[in-house]
Amino acid sequence: MLIIGFPVLIIKVPFYDPKITIPALLSKRNNVAKQNIPPFRPTFVTYMNKKRIAFFAGFFILLFIAFYFALMKLIPGFGKPELPVLGYVPPFAFDNQEGKTITDRDLAGKVYVAEYFFTTCRGICPKLNTNMKKVAEDYAAEPDFRILSYTVDPETDSVARMKHYADSLGADPQRWWFLTGRKDSLYHLARSGYLLDDPKNNALNINEQFLHTQFFALVDKGGRVRKIYDGLKKDELQEMEKDIATLLKENPSAPRFANNLFNNNP
Repeated sequence: MLIIGFPVLIIKVPFYDPKITIPALLSKRNNVAKQNIPPFRPTFVTYMNKKRIAFFAGFFILLFIAFYFALMKLIPGFGKPELPVLGYVPPFAFDNQEGKTITDRDLAGKVYVAEYFFTTCRGICPKLNTNMKKVAEDYAAEPDFRILSYTVDPETDSVARMKHYADSLGADPQRWWFLTGRKDSLYHLARSGYLLDDPKNNALNINEQFLHTQFFALVDKGGRVRKIYDGLKKDELQEMEKDIATLLKENPSAPRFANNLFNNNP
């Protein structure tokens, strides 16, 4: 409508009703909530979606398991705890029972076990080398396995004497080397290389030292010491043979000192 030529907006405002109170409004809301509303029921589409999710979840789980087992078959040692690296064997040079000089380069790409003994020993040495003989026999057909038996008494254990001792064990001179050389070099290698004795003993007068140990050191293809075993304990010897098989399957690792700049032979 128009009043004196001007448009007027008329707003309708509800009148106050004293019957409409807050409790009344709450009661009305509760009544609405109590109405019989049918519960949600999953439809066929909802059921199929859940089934599809379960199918794909199961499929990917099986795919992961199959992939894992395939890697175990294709990659030697996959999924198994790797033997830790305890240390590195430095370059060395000693004479074997055939009078041939053996160096660390002759062990490149080879897995080997190192031990220390002396030919006149009447205590633990015969037992140690009897146990070592079994290891040699078990891996006689393995071209990448060697055994190194170092003397701790080079003044007595000459090349000829080592030859006699090796022959008494029936040792293959191509695979089981009995090594002799300078005492200080032999002892330094045992301690700083193979970790078969406390390196602090290197500070003592070499002429007053005598190293006697029952432990074997397992070395991998890269010249790394991987584990130490008690050569008198059957269970540890069995474990060592299993570990030898594991290391033989490993890919060769680069040696620590490839250029032979460092030498343990003073």
